[in-house]
Amino acid sequence: MENIILIIHVVIAVLLIGSVLLQRSEGGALGIGAGNDSLMSSRSAGNFLTKFTTIMAILFIATSISLTIIHKKTNPSGSIIDKIEKLEKQDNSPKIPKSK
Repeated sequence: MENIILIIHVVIAVLLIGSVLLQRSEGGALGIGAGNDSLMSSRSAGNFLTKFTTIMAILFIATSISLTIIHKKTNPSGSIIDKIEKLEKQDNSPKIPKSK
């Protein structure tokens, strides 16, 4: 189940990146911007891309949260810092030589 959601998550991430890059720049912050004759300049294409981006962002957040919940249920361990401290305590414990 986790692998299926992870694959869906990656596909949504790629679609989200693509939809953001296809959108027309509204700002022109540095004087660089698309002119009026750009490829996706019509209002309907802009509305579609805006809605598509919003839906992809919501799905991306939902899959992120679901992956976190699934991982937490399958691996209910503590943080990585706790594991490192536990390993360090095991390594620093005095070793008693075995007698023959």
